[in-house]
Amino acid sequence: MNTALICFSDAGAVLAQRIAELLHLEHSDIHSIAKFSEKYGFTSHKSVCADMGDLFAEHDALIFIGACGIAVRDIAPHLKNKTVDPAVLVLDDQGKFVIPILSGHIGGANTLACHLAEKLGAVPVITTATDGNGKFSCDTWAVTHNCAISSMKTAKDISAAILTADVPVSSEFALPEMLPNGLTACSNGELGIFIGIHTDSPYTSTLRLIPRIVTLGIGCRRDTPMETIYAVVKETLEAHRIDTRAVGCAASIDVKQDEAGLLACAKVLKAPAVFYTADELNAVPGEFAESEFVRKTVGVGNVCERAAVCSGGTLIIPKTAKNGVTVAAAVKEWRIEF
Repeated sequence: MNTALICFSDAGAVLAQRIAELLHLEHSDIHSIAKFSEKYGFTSHKSVCADMGDLFAEHDALIFIGACGIAVRDIAPHLKNKTVDPAVLVLDDQGKFVIPILSGHIGGANTLACHLAEKLGAVPVITTATDGNGKFSCDTWAVTHNCAISSMKTAKDISAAILTADVPVSSEFALPEMLPNGLTACSNGELGIFIGIHTDSPYTSTLRLIPRIVTLGIGCRRDTPMETIYAVVKETLEAHRIDTRAVGCAASIDVKQDEAGLLACAKVLKAPAVFYTADELNAVPGEFAESEFVRKTVGVGNVCERAAVCSGGTLIIPKTAKNGVTVAAAVKEWRIEF
């Protein structure tokens, strides 16, 4: 995690140095107004609060060493929502308590707090209800297992319901025999969780946890607009009932690595773009829909199918061509672990 440490006293500065060593942080990650900051090799600031907007936007986690009230006042103007806000923790300057105060689940504050507490011999003060009651936390599990969350509102409803009764869960993948506290294997009901890449909704109100395990292989004519590429991608996935949020990677041939529309499409999909040479694509085993014209143009007879499989996985959507765009998809092997 990209982490910043913020401290306000000399005792806090000593603890900050210790935490920096535990988390393998640099001195530049420590922001302090402590009098003897220079003694520990980092810069003293007149006001950390003045820099808080940048710190909040540029880091995955902020660790305050001082009073909770100071942290709350400093971060309050910069709060957006739980899906994008960084994890925020507070420690007293003696290192006795570690308190996650923001983004406990999705941002990973609870996990980081427990990790730090173990290393420091401190007490983690976890206040989120599911954790406090030893119940399954759907958003924490989703983040830990690289799954997208279909609806934060439904996730909130699940978290509330799970405190009083077991919530149904079903999946297109095999469920383990032993389920976490708060879940029961059942494929119907008013409110429940479905785990899979498809857009199934077995419950009246379904929270879908979507593994990002689909690799898209994409080919396109030069200078094809992002909107055209994305429209073909979306239409292709929807035709196979696959959620666009299941895409974990967009792949193509290296001659397309500067293709603005393709790169922009990958950004919209929130998936990294990877590119392979013609030799790498030609080396992929299997039978593919080959085109002699494409082979003469880029050195390989099929870009989209080979690129999808080259990134790992089994082809689940063969070549689809429309408006100068070709799309294929492969899915990586995955299993549910609690």
